[in-house]
Amino acid sequence: MRIFLLKSCDTCRRALRELRAAGHEPEITDIRADGIPPAELERFLDAFGEALVNRRSTTWRGLDDAERSRDPKALLADYPTLMKRPVIEAGGRLYLGWGPQVRQVLLG
Repeated sequence: MRIFLLKSCDTCRRALRELRAAGHEPEITDIRADGIPPAELERFLDAFGEALVNRRSTTWRGLDDAERSRDPKALLADYPTLMKRPVIEAGGRLYLGWGPQVRQVLLG
């Protein structure tokens, strides 16, 4: 299991805490410190499309209209904190966010 997160994100910390409590020990990638590897970004965009861009983030609110209209791949490469998170890879599948459906699948 791998988790792509921001260590400062409350939702990401909660997801990591709950996964560990359930006996998982995911490999962690902090997208701010480590960035998003280009191959992973491509995979995430293939799986989630535009939903991968977090349009409610403070980073998004700080962008002007010209930046916001850029291709999601280029935008996320330049601003990795715009990625909706966490992205979790488990059992060969990708999951976006830490909503009830994702928790149900990963925690049982």
